[in-house]
Amino acid sequence: MLIKPGAAALQNRHIMDHIVKILSITNVTHNVRQYNIEKPKGFHFDPGQATDVSINEPEWKNELRPFTFTCLNSDPYLQFTIKSYTDHDGVTNRLGHLKVGDELIIRDVWGAITYKGPGYFIAGGAGITPFIAILRQLHADGKLAGNTLFFSNKTDKDIILKEELEAMLGENARFNITARADTGYDHRKVNAGFLKAEVKDFSKRFYVCGPDEMVSEISKTLEKLGAKADEVVFEK
Repeated sequence: MLIKPGAAALQNRHIMDHIVKILSITNVTHNVRQYNIEKPKGFHFDPGQATDVSINEPEWKNELRPFTFTCLNSDPYLQFTIKSYTDHDGVTNRLGHLKVGDELIIRDVWGAITYKGPGYFIAGGAGITPFIAILRQLHADGKLAGNTLFFSNKTDKDIILKEELEAMLGENARFNITARADTGYDHRKVNAGFLKAEVKDFSKRFYVCGPDEMVSEISKTLEKLGAKADEVVFEK
């Protein structure tokens, strides 16, 4: 997932470059891949956090893009789960042409999306990526109880890591498909009507990630429905 950091986040980041090799590339969906890369000694992040990434090639090394880690800190590698946009010659399109052994440049970690207690995770498309590491860590620690995921996508084939999410969360992994009325999943949009019907407790925490417009709309809607502003977690 590409997350746009706010001005405050940019000002507070000290940039340290690490050149790392790609260890493996795995197809996740028709346009999403997982990249396992070398892990610098002592490198640490909180699940949900991100780093700035570029490709270690002359014409690309200064093209930084933010991506969230989807591995656990205990893993011997770092991992990104990245959607490729092939409609223009950008970084994610170029990433799709890389192979094992090619190099990336990563920087220090940053990000406001970290786990603060049980609640509702609301993701749109590739916005699921900050939540992957959080949910994986909670699952490993046996602390997933009390969490529900609402994951909205355009079509069934766009759902990232559906089987793993279902295995971790069971019936609390809820999928919404908005561009196909014939889907076997809920085809409602995640909006005020949906949230009123499906959220049982607006005093719980909410974690929101997806396209900017979606995050802004849902965050405002949650507050109108009774959620406390400081209980709604998203990248500011």
